[in-house]
Amino acid sequence: MHSSKGLPTKWQLLLTKSQSKRETVQGKTMTTEAERALVTLSTKTIHNPKEARHFMRLKPAARRIRILSGDVVLADSVNATRLLETGKDIYDPVIYLPREDLICEFHKLDKQTFCPLKGHASYYSVATLGERGDELIWSYEDTFEFADQMRGLMAFVPARVTVEEHPLPS
Repeated sequence: MHSSKGLPTKWQLLLTKSQSKRETVQGKTMTTEAERALVTLSTKTIHNPKEARHFMRLKPAARRIRILSGDVVLADSVNATRLLETGKDIYDPVIYLPREDLICEFHKLDKQTFCPLKGHASYYSVATLGERGDELIWSYEDTFEFADQMRGLMAFVPARVTVEEHPLPS
């Protein structure tokens, strides 16, 4: 990204200056506030410390959320959180619910995945749904400190459930 005269743009100069001030924490190079400010105007986003362009925002859903599989209600919550995330793409929003708002019986599986922004996710099945319930739920129980707001919240695979949103009761 250079100007028409081949000179660096002001954004490149800011980024270069910012990168020279990066700090190292436990052997890992961390992004700076200036780098985060170059990719989003929001001050409430949580950024991947190694890659400022990978960030998320957690917002209260401010709705009553019901999760269903067919006619079976799996969860019902007025305390849901909506996760908005940008990384290699702008991902579809995901609804996360407090564990206590799940109505279904779920069983932890011996499967984990890793996200450089959130931490380690554990997976769960809903046995009463048979095959439809395999790996239906995930939760970040082992989060990074900066993503601690997600710890213990539960999400359902959106393509395999129905998510109903209703106004909050008055």
